[in-house]
Amino acid sequence: MARGFESKDVEFQQAERERGRETGPALTPGQRADASRRQTLELSLARLRADREAAQHPAHRAMLAQAIATLEAERASLT
Repeated sequence: MARGFESKDVEFQQAERERGRETGPALTPGQRADASRRQTLELSLARLRADREAAQHPAHRAMLAQAIATLEAERASLT
């Protein structure tokens, strides 16, 4: 019975190795940093937009709009 489990484990390991190869071309450290920065900006923008929708005070909404504009400009410069 243990032999069956071992063969299943080997199959799983081979499948995992193949799945790792399907992720696409390897990225350079600079490309990984750019992708990470872009993802961080996207998450920050989503949070700021949600905060702006919930903001009650006009001055707070204006501050959030300015922060959104700044992050969008930074995101555009990465592209």
